[in-house]
Amino acid sequence: MKVDTEVMALLSAARTEGNKLFITGGQLDRGLYARLDKTLKAAGGKWNTKAKAHLFAADAAEAIENIILTGEVAVPQDFGFFPTPGPVVDRLLEFAQLDKGMSALEPSAGRGAIASALAIAGLEVDCVELLPDNAKHLEQLPFRSVRCADFLSIEPEPIYDRVVMNPPFDKKRSDIHHVLHALKFLKPRGLLVSIMPTGVIFREDALSRDFRGIVSSRSGSIVNLPDASFKTSGTMVNTCVAIILA
Repeated sequence: MKVDTEVMALLSAARTEGNKLFITGGQLDRGLYARLDKTLKAAGGKWNTKAKAHLFAADAAEAIENIILTGEVAVPQDFGFFPTPGPVVDRLLEFAQLDKGMSALEPSAGRGAIASALAIAGLEVDCVELLPDNAKHLEQLPFRSVRCADFLSIEPEPIYDRVVMNPPFDKKRSDIHHVLHALKFLKPRGLLVSIMPTGVIFREDALSRDFRGIVSSRSGSIVNLPDASFKTSGTMVNTCVAIILA
């Protein structure tokens, strides 16, 4: 997300103390403050009335340095990240046929909606997450491991009973690439369950056709979710669940 020059000027003039960021320069008009607050939230900051500052999980100066250098801030949606709503998580777990003690991978773990449900169900859960702020959050949760990395760059090891996932949604078709890579992490007789945009069902490009062929060859299935299942997460993209055997 591009950061406008007025917000950049405020950040450049801001004062920091540890994890606190103080905006100097007096009262801001509502529109400018809204843009500033949106930028700081994307960087991991949250307004604290008592402190009269935006608070960050770590050093505030570090958090805004890259914004000042580049004029941009990464927001989760830039990476196709849309958190998984509770009802969708419940459906994934139904399809996944879980047993306690299984090993599971969530390769785009976000803030842990799916991974937490897997852990509660008694599975040993490993997480991969691209965004550092999300990864730090996951490290505070009861998972076997958390790795901050681009999942597609990780060398596959076929060690998991289950892969349950919500891959990125974007124009590059990252969902298909992530699912195909994730299949390589399954043990023999393992099972992958993934949310995907419904385009995989009807699109006629080579990537989509090949993907449907892989699902069919492995006796898998693709099941539609209700329309607007991700509305609460900020997208109206219609979704489905791909269920694929190792």
